[in-house]
Amino acid sequence: MFDKLQAVEDRYNDLNELLSDPDVVSDIDKLREYSKEHSDLQETVNVYREYKKAKEQYETTKPMLEESLDDEMRELVKMELDELEPAIKEMEERLTVLLIPKDPNDDKNVIMEIRGAAGGDEAALFAADLHRMYSRYAEAHNWRVETIEASPTELGGYKEIIFMITGQGAYSRFKYENGAHRVQRIPETESGGRVHTSTATVACLPEAEDVDIEIRNEDLKIDTYRSSGAGGQHVNTTDSAVRITHLPTGIVVSMQDEKSQIKNREKAMKVLKARVYDAAQQEAQAEYAEQRKSAVGTGDRSERIRTYNYPQNRVTDHRINLTIQKLDQIIEGKLDELLDALMIEEQTANLESLNSHA
Repeated sequence: MFDKLQAVEDRYNDLNELLSDPDVVSDIDKLREYSKEHSDLQETVNVYREYKKAKEQYETTKPMLEESLDDEMRELVKMELDELEPAIKEMEERLTVLLIPKDPNDDKNVIMEIRGAAGGDEAALFAADLHRMYSRYAEAHNWRVETIEASPTELGGYKEIIFMITGQGAYSRFKYENGAHRVQRIPETESGGRVHTSTATVACLPEAEDVDIEIRNEDLKIDTYRSSGAGGQHVNTTDSAVRITHLPTGIVVSMQDEKSQIKNREKAMKVLKARVYDAAQQEAQAEYAEQRKSAVGTGDRSERIRTYNYPQNRVTDHRINLTIQKLDQIIEGKLDELLDALMIEEQTANLESLNSHA
């Protein structure tokens, strides 16, 4: 581990020099790349330097117990060693976690797609509940929520809703929500008081930046058509709706939420980039599918990941066999207990993988 930490510090020092190099400063792409790498390494290097100081202090202080000291001085030495030992251990544990390879998408914004699945109107209402839950969690973290496209139902649910959450580290939290969510409750439309089971699917995609993926104009087929909806002066009067097809992958995105064709095109391109980037990542990682199967699941959006049981106020995450009797709080957006447990499970699995390949 310490060889790796020294290599990280050496690289950090190299980056300090590179970031003051005129050739790098004048190259925007290189400057962005090196600045991000420098930022990613900073916490690890800072903790490692603190650790080295504490370790050196401990190794300098401990031999003093072998010397002829008066009682007061001996007690001071022991007190210092008693403070240093747990601090060193804590820093070692922290450094172990910091050495786990970081998901390169963790700092990105996230595009979320929620669709009502099995259960008709009740599934659509549950999709709306999930959207509200995620929006409240995002707002509590001062992240911005922007609706990209929505297909509401008459009862106030959503057949489908696509929205973006903008904020540092948004994807690192929401990525665990990929999959099928199941709800067990008495629907508002149920007169007999029977508990029904419905599902909604959630897809979480990291926002693709231009540096992540290149989409060429010649690979796109763009169609415009008249919006359809509940009515109004802009419906069926102008070709404001946009459908973009990415020919190499066959991915299609349609957008008619805005009255302006330009705005619909911008939104459609944002979703298209995220979907193409996600598809490229899935393809690149396919050969490592077995390694990717861990306690936090495969990320397959057909996988049932969680059950929300209203009669018993219970939420169960099936990937880590965690049950929490706080559904009333969780559905209001208090997700940290769930997400922290999933993050720890992922870190543990990654650490085991790191140690097995050490």
